[in-house]
Amino acid sequence: MSQPTPDTFEILKREAAARAVATVRSGMKVGLGTGSTARHFVDLLAARIKAEGLDIVGVPTSEATRQQAEGLGIVLSTLEQTPALDVTVDGADEIDPALRLIKGGGGAHLREKMVALASKRLIVIADETKQVAQLGRFKLPLEVVPFGLNTTQQRLVAVLVGAGCQTRITRRLKADGSVFVTDSGNAILDADCVAIPDPDALAHALDGVTGLVEHGLFIGMATAAILATADGIRVMGQLD
Repeated sequence: MSQPTPDTFEILKREAAARAVATVRSGMKVGLGTGSTARHFVDLLAARIKAEGLDIVGVPTSEATRQQAEGLGIVLSTLEQTPALDVTVDGADEIDPALRLIKGGGGAHLREKMVALASKRLIVIADETKQVAQLGRFKLPLEVVPFGLNTTQQRLVAVLVGAGCQTRITRRLKADGSVFVTDSGNAILDADCVAIPDPDALAHALDGVTGLVEHGLFIGMATAAILATADGIRVMGQLD
């Protein structure tokens, strides 16, 4: 597999986004993902809507995506107003061969998961560097309520160690050193697992931790992944 240079990353992301935009048809209700690759999808979708007059309703997965889509003139709704979606297109921080994902690098995985679960299909768009043989190299995001955070963190460490992960957990900070807060007002803990031996079992165990709002493991949700590589587009799973 040819490795892209840093200067080609955005080009590759845009190519993956363009392939996903081509699957959208008029009349669809579309979940709009969050992150650098998803931004390309929103831009290109807005351009296609304008050029072809498509009837599309979007449901954004974050305030940042809402602001972007609103500024581009995409008609928006919410999960409350539009509880069933045709497709969600979003990025990922890691993708394994079974289309299991780690998401949440942008801190939006709670809303991303809620929107994805409301969708018939979840199409992941990414550059080839996000494909891994085993999940865990990317830190696993864990959104937690601020109340009792230290106690929740201790429970999370116990669960992660019990799942065979070499774990160091840190609280996410912004670039200026201030505490990162999600759109829902929660904190993010990032778990450095190194490798996750059994993502399915870990996801199940994490689901039972009180104080954890949502983890960044997306298991059995992605129906396809569009990977832009230096050698062209590669599709995993079924797009339609």
